[in-house]
Amino acid sequence: MSRYWSPFIRALTPYVPGEQPVNSGLVKLNTNENPYAPSPKVLKAVRSHADETLRLYPDPEMKALKEAIAAYYGLASSQVFVGNGSDEILGLAFLTFFKQTRPILFPDITYSFYRVYCDIFQIKATQIPLSKTFDIQLVDYQIPNGGIIFPNPNAPTGKLLPLSAIKMLVQKNSASVVIIDEAYIDFGGESAVSLIQAFPNILVVQTLSKSRSLAGLRVGMAMGHADLIQGLDRSKNSFNSYPLDRLAAVGAVAAIKDDAYFQDTRHRIMKTRDQTVAKLKTMGFEISASAANFIFIRHKQVGAGTLFNRLRDKGILVRYFDKPRINDYLRVTIGTSTDMEAFFAALEQILP
Repeated sequence: MSRYWSPFIRALTPYVPGEQPVNSGLVKLNTNENPYAPSPKVLKAVRSHADETLRLYPDPEMKALKEAIAAYYGLASSQVFVGNGSDEILGLAFLTFFKQTRPILFPDITYSFYRVYCDIFQIKATQIPLSKTFDIQLVDYQIPNGGIIFPNPNAPTGKLLPLSAIKMLVQKNSASVVIIDEAYIDFGGESAVSLIQAFPNILVVQTLSKSRSLAGLRVGMAMGHADLIQGLDRSKNSFNSYPLDRLAAVGAVAAIKDDAYFQDTRHRIMKTRDQTVAKLKTMGFEISASAANFIFIRHKQVGAGTLFNRLRDKGILVRYFDKPRINDYLRVTIGTSTDMEAFFAALEQILP
């Protein structure tokens, strides 16, 4: 710990991302990346724009990308915000909407970056416990608050809330902003984007990292009432007027427009997920119902920490959270069929 750090930075507990190994021989099922390559149209667009124009700043308004997203979702471009991955957008949203006198609300078991943002921006928070079966119970969120946020599907559990339940929550929480973090919505859920026109207090955040195979380009988007988007713009322009580069922007437009490729790869992942769940149940695993590109599992006989270490020894990376209530579970990303066969083979050598 450097003596030059400020006391504030010394006190922070940063988010810890999943391992990104140099060894390409490992099977990566630990960071929820898409196992399939980006659309060929994305690669073509990026290559065609890697030219002398890179000497120029990108469009700070990201007009072309906003228009592509708006057209896809049936919105106006004034209802769309884009940023350097959904993590940056979430950080800006916390600053823009959640610095209130009342605490914000989010689940006790969820995306751990939420707690980090609260610490950075000194936002008061109340974490609402999930049920014993890891369900978000929205009735518990009907209390005075400075804002609400949760992923749908939730992470790391993969559990999904129906759109009808989210609509009811937004209706009953008109005094503050409700953020629905939809990083995994394309793998089995119904997006809350359809609620935007009716409710000025809902913000839907998505990413191109998961279902569109663009984790390496870092493109996220938020959709909501134009007033919310204007607020995000004020925050963004106080930090960085150019959060997306030229190549990320053109690649993102191509990804949004290639719907056929997107539909094909996401359905392939969903099919592999269902096959994986069925196989693991025969091997003695308990599995939470997942609408994401990962599953949350525990074995009836072998502890999660032991499984995590022994799988890594065999070249299989999964995610282990050594935290209360979930320290007997592993989060496993759904890979290709070949990836999952390697995972099964390793388990067969480990399990009694």
